Amino acid sequence: MTSNKSILKTLANVDPVMFRLIEHIGPINLEPRQLPPFQSITHAIIHQQLNGKVARVIFDRFVALFGNGKFPAPEEVINIDFEIMRGVGLSKSKATYIKEVAKMVSTGIVPSLKEYYKLSDTEIKDRLTKIKGVGPWTVEMLLIFNFGRLDVLPIHDLGVRKGFQLAYKKRKLPTPEQLERFGRKWKPYRTIATLYLWGAADFINLNEW
Repeated sequence: MTSNKSILKTLANVDPVMFRLIEHIGPINLEPRQLPPFQSITHAIIHQQLNGKVARVIFDRFVALFGNGKFPAPEEVINIDFEIMRGVGLSKSKATYIKEVAKMVSTGIVPSLKEYYKLSDTEIKDRLTKIKGVGPWTVEMLLIFNFGRLDVLPIHDLGVRKGFQLAYKKRKLPTPEQLERFGRKWKPYRTIATLYLWGAADFINLNEW
């Protein structure tokens, strides 16, 4: 397995701005959660278009609905009343999506944790985006944070695009297409580049950059 030090060296060698980001922010390690896929997908759905702190509160309230402090099994989510789910702060659409994912676990559309390690990023994306409410961004978060896949670039993510704009001193946000083209130089470590672009918005002082 490629070491983190080797990955950072590769990115620094192919892109001088990425080199500066790595020097500025320091090493970032990708530590995959390796949670059951249903839990990880639900986590990503709840986080869609929400501030991280708000999403965590809703996620914790959702888990607390089931009483034992553990993340619920798909069957429990299928059987719980829809309005009770919404009562924790979930929108109607998100509650619907989470119930739909729970149903898809039993059909095999959502692979088991063991199955994921046999599938490519594209195969996982193709299977999961068939589920209502699971778009490319949700799958990309799953691939990055749950499975630690190294070559994922969420080109539609606003934080990634904003980080790119700041780090590369662009007047406008890059379009997803522009980011995809530029990001080819980071292959096969686009996930690590993504982590630095997210970090750019938090760590870059524009007066010093």
